[in-house]
Amino acid sequence: MAALGWLTPRRRSATARSVLAGEASAEAARKSSQEALETAGPAAAEPEFPVFGDTKAAAFFDLDNTVMQGAALFHFGRGLYKRKFFETRDLARFAWQQAWFRLAGVEDPEHMQDARDSALSIVKGHRVAELETIGEEIYDEYMADRIWPGTRALAQAHLDAGQKVWLVTAAPVEIAQVIARRLGLTGALGTVAESVDGVYTGKLVGEPLHGPAKAEAVRALASAEGLDLARCAAYSDSHNDIPMLSLVGHPYAINPDAKLRRHAREKDWRLRDYRTGRKAAKVGIPAAAGVGAVAGGTAAAIAISRRRR
Repeated sequence: MAALGWLTPRRRSATARSVLAGEASAEAARKSSQEALETAGPAAAEPEFPVFGDTKAAAFFDLDNTVMQGAALFHFGRGLYKRKFFETRDLARFAWQQAWFRLAGVEDPEHMQDARDSALSIVKGHRVAELETIGEEIYDEYMADRIWPGTRALAQAHLDAGQKVWLVTAAPVEIAQVIARRLGLTGALGTVAESVDGVYTGKLVGEPLHGPAKAEAVRALASAEGLDLARCAAYSDSHNDIPMLSLVGHPYAINPDAKLRRHAREKDWRLRDYRTGRKAAKVGIPAAAGVGAVAGGTAAAIAISRRRR
């Protein structure tokens, strides 16, 4: 921490929280991945597909509006409301935040903060195992049909190349791990909520895995896994993830917001847009790019495969 001495106390504290959040998320992700391997047995550790990729490389995918349409936390809130975890007025707030996110296509810090605080108060006192089980159900109810086929194809290309693929999201790590598992990905980095004896306390470990904290989580995981970040890829829709995208040698802007699109063009980063024709028109790309999301994603996956052969 001595290297942070030049910062003001407030900025030094914020940076320290980002590092703590990143390290906690990386540790949770590695533990979950290892437990999955141990449960599955040796066969799961040896992929049956041809491995022609770089084992020092991995791929890191943002979740909200990159892999999945909308925000995972809001879909999770809908599922908890259905199970009577909170009242109608709280659902109205979740619905408004989700509607804003879908229309604007970007994260609003106040909305995300409010959603985080609401989620923490809702789960306080509940068991971690209970939320993990509910998360499986909520994925089927609200999330499974919102996965972008194009982004899913890109992730599969990395898996087919023998590389690990991680979600990196501000959503609770338990929910992120459910989504990663259901998509067949390696694991997930997410916001870590404090628990004691398997029960949520209503507090976080560090801070939400957002912005700089995502970059710290990726850095910590890469170090623990022996990865070379210059050979890794990262994917996101949000300018908030520029720190994470800037870490790797192969950054991709997926369904980018205006600030990320501008930055990506300045840096000559690759762009992909899998939104509908109407949304695609708003951001100035051919409508066919949104309508042909599946074909476009498959073509991108094939291109990645060819470059690695």
